[in-house]
Amino acid sequence: MGLVLCLCFIAGCTHPMSQRAAPLRDINAVLADHDDELLAIPGVVGVYVGLLNDEKTPCLKVMLARPTPETERKLPREIEGYPVVTEISGEIRPRRP
Repeated sequence: MGLVLCLCFIAGCTHPMSQRAAPLRDINAVLADHDDELLAIPGVVGVYVGLLNDEKTPCLKVMLARPTPETERKLPREIEGYPVVTEISGEIRPRRP
C-alpha cells in the first residue's frame, strides 16, 4: 500500500505546479466583457486579442500610450485565465479626412 501511495505521489509531481487549467471561456467573449474596464484605466488606448511570444498562447493585449508605474499597477496580470500583456503604441488619434 505504501509503495502505491509513493508511486501516486511521484506521478503527481511530474507536472510543474505553475501549469494552470485551461481558461473556461472563449478569449473573444472575455475581451468583450472586460474591454470597457481596461479602457477606463488612464493611459490605456486600446485592447485586442493577441499571442504571447511563443506565437501559440492566446493573450489579451493592452496598448498603452506610454508606460507608467501607475498604469502597470492597475492592470491585472491575467483575466479569466488569459495573460494580460502590455504593448507601447503611443497616442492613437483618428485620421483626418
